[in-house]
Amino acid sequence: MKKDIVFSIDVDENNVPNKIEWHADDQPEQEEAAAVMISLWDRKSQEALRMDLWNKDFTTDEMKVFFVQTLMTMNDTLERATGDTETCQGIREFGLDLGRRFGILDE
Repeated sequence: MKKDIVFSIDVDENNVPNKIEWHADDQPEQEEAAAVMISLWDRKSQEALRMDLWNKDFTTDEMKVFFVQTLMTMNDTLERATGDTETCQGIREFGLDLGRRFGILDE
């Protein structure tokens, strides 16, 4: 079964996003997002390709939260995929420390 996820990006004259919208086949309505980070693995070149976009209204504080939450979910994915709990515990501790340094997590 094929599923489509479509991103629509409205940009200004400098290609800075004004609005980011996305829609999935199993989603009844188009959703709006303030930021998106997409990573793709290019098997041929053996490298990660990525697209990081955020709209003009996305605050620095929101970016800090978004980044820490994304790091932590990437760590969860890595742990599930590899079973390397020791390394992932180190990444988790780093993520928590980063959140504290950003002031978005309590001590």
